[in-house]
Amino acid sequence: MIRFTLYSRAGCHLCDVMLAALEPLLEGRASVDVVDIDGDPALRARYGRRIPVLAHGDQDLCQYHLDSAAVLALLDGDGA
Repeated sequence: MIRFTLYSRAGCHLCDVMLAALEPLLEGRASVDVVDIDGDPALRARYGRRIPVLAHGDQDLCQYHLDSAAVLALLDGDGA
């Protein structure tokens, strides 16, 4: 199963919006781990205010707004 990581922080409205838009696309084909960057100094330094960021492995797929086409391409085997 494909796993995504959503880098987020508490109280982030854009993070909530991205997660809500992402969940219907997954349709049981993938899972998403939500990681609060404020719990890890290295992640906080890496992402700072540049959240939300949706990643697959080491690849950042999109930031601020969901790139549905990139997610669907990966789910359909056309992406990374």
